[in-house]
Amino acid sequence: MQLGPFLQTTIFISAILVVVLILLQQRGASLGAGFGSSGELHTTRRGLDKSLFNTTIVFVLIFIFSILGLLLIPV
Repeated sequence: MQLGPFLQTTIFISAILVVVLILLQQRGASLGAGFGSSGELHTTRRGLDKSLFNTTIVFVLIFIFSILGLLLIPV
């Protein structure tokens, strides 16, 4: 079994999932932050927000290691 096509597919799927997961996360900055009033409030991640954050990290790591694997393994 060749690993090249598998890693290419893994890179493609994980890249799409990372983009979707990042877009699903809530933004911390409001419209007022663009005009100079920094109304940021530091909160801890809970529930679905924390799960989305951790899942994003997992898929980013899968993406990075797939690219490194594709670079190191001859196709």
